[in-house]
Amino acid sequence: MEKLKMHSPDLSQDNITKIRELFPGCVTEARDEVTGGLRLAVDFDQLRQELSDSIVEGPQERYRLDWPGKREALVTANSPIAKTLRPVVGESVDFESTKNFLIEGDNLEALKLLQVSFLGKIKVIFIDPPYNTGSDFIYQDDFSEDSQGFLIRSNQMAAEGERLVANSESHGRFHSDWLSMMYGRLKLARNLLRDDGVIFITIDDGEQANLKKICDEIFGQANFFANIVWQSKDTAGNDAKGISAVHNHILVYQKSDAFRPNLFPRNADQLANYKNPDDDDRGPWLAVPLTRAEFRERDYYPLVNPAGVEVLPPPGNSWRRPKDEIARLAADNRIWWGKNGESTFPSIKTFLSEVKDGVTPITWWEYRFAGSTRRARADLKDLFNGTRGFDTPKPLDLMEKILLLSTSGESDEIILDFFAGSGTLGHGVLKKNSEDGGARTFILVQVAEELPVGSEFKAISEITKERIRRAGQKILEEDCHPDWNRDVGFRVLKVDTSNMKDIYYRPDQLSQGDLLEAVDNVKPDRAPEDLLFQVLVDWGVDLTLPIRRETLQDKTVFFVDDNALVACFDTGITEELVKELAKQEPLRVVFRDNGFVSDALKINVEQIFRQLSPSTEVRSL
Repeated sequence: MEKLKMHSPDLSQDNITKIRELFPGCVTEARDEVTGGLRLAVDFDQLRQELSDSIVEGPQERYRLDWPGKREALVTANSPIAKTLRPVVGESVDFESTKNFLIEGDNLEALKLLQVSFLGKIKVIFIDPPYNTGSDFIYQDDFSEDSQGFLIRSNQMAAEGERLVANSESHGRFHSDWLSMMYGRLKLARNLLRDDGVIFITIDDGEQANLKKICDEIFGQANFFANIVWQSKDTAGNDAKGISAVHNHILVYQKSDAFRPNLFPRNADQLANYKNPDDDDRGPWLAVPLTRAEFRERDYYPLVNPAGVEVLPPPGNSWRRPKDEIARLAADNRIWWGKNGESTFPSIKTFLSEVKDGVTPITWWEYRFAGSTRRARADLKDLFNGTRGFDTPKPLDLMEKILLLSTSGESDEIILDFFAGSGTLGHGVLKKNSEDGGARTFILVQVAEELPVGSEFKAISEITKERIRRAGQKILEEDCHPDWNRDVGFRVLKVDTSNMKDIYYRPDQLSQGDLLEAVDNVKPDRAPEDLLFQVLVDWGVDLTLPIRRETLQDKTVFFVDDNALVACFDTGITEELVKELAKQEPLRVVFRDNGFVSDALKINVEQIFRQLSPSTEVRSL
């Protein structure tokens, strides 16, 4: 029984709880100087770092995982970048109508570019990051840079260097570099999750403990959901030293306790346990022993079976129900004494029609249930007509179980994988939708990591795109759910430098030529579609909305989701075109800054919209 507090509310603890909701990693445990017990406390050094765009000095001892480069990783994650997403229509499938998309580029930069459009909108994140085995490549983020270095990395100055390096065990920061690489990306990923969202991360034993520590910090220890042990290998390795490892871990964290996992359907073996030997009208049932392996004096009493024999629970045991409840169950024909009524081990009949429509998932997923890496390689090789282009794909069965556990098929369920690899998650989303008629959508992110000379594909991202193309076509040829929308397309977007010219001069360094150059602030090699997607990213508009291109008064006009956004980036825009667009009452409209026929019209555009469509937001670039 809980005692009354007998004091006013501890407002400091309430405030700390609010801080923890925003910054879980900034709240730790501290010992109360008065009571000696543990209480929540703010890690002010970490909170200062979260709110700073530079490295904050002054570490203190606390319960957390630290490593060289951690603060720099946080700065890197929080720093802005002068990048955008450029559409590549020729590499896409059903570009104008599909709601799926694939980003080619550094996933740290991609996650930053998704922060506005998809903040709090992702239902499920699945990632299969590099396992830090010494031969895997990791992302070479610069965790110790000055202001000039940041300008270079964010493309505000000269081009940056290589992004991928091998993290060998001889390197002095073998674990630290891997943790720094993961830390910033997971921080950004958490922002994208819905309140009822969940993230699944596969990892081996090498970094499992470290990964769990940083996930506890980022997502909050209370939001740890499960550590699923997946039997990734269906045979033992002959080259094992001592004991052959045949498993990987899948760490599962929820954004909050709003996440509600689904039940798994019963398999044939589980259904076979339900029988109906007495032809009960209520259908098949499962016999659950009436005894409990615990002595409770209240529930220790004799029962009489149908053969007239008095029965007591075994020594040290008791019945699971009180005497009066067992009498009610017996009257309803729910106590089973065996076919002849002579058993001394009674059971309660649990009817299949009355139990939950499924079984609670467990943390052990064997390969027969969730597939194996060997099976995954074979399936990918078959899809590519015998070509083996990716060594570590994940099985489709694993994706199916993750989607089954965490999604229901609703159209607002967006699934993200920012270490996409061969694209198994995208393939799995399309397959699952085709089977249950769902409308889940996916976002895949894969860097254009070069493959060895002689490979059929130049980069891993090429494999990702080709797999989704082939998988979509194959799925359309199979039997599909009649209500499925048959969306197997995807938009290809590439991380690139900003579409706007880089002009960074002090006033005393400007020449008249520089001023003339600044009149047109768009790079000459950028198409109107490039500008449109930069507007979508900057304005936080959903990147999956349908896009329609029309010609009005000899000008190209883009309509995003009809009137969600209207854009025209041509020059020579007249007052007549502005009025025609205003009469359609779009939510947002954007023009090129120097696109109007006169400065007078540029000044009057907002007034025209204020008169004809007062709710429209008007902007220029």
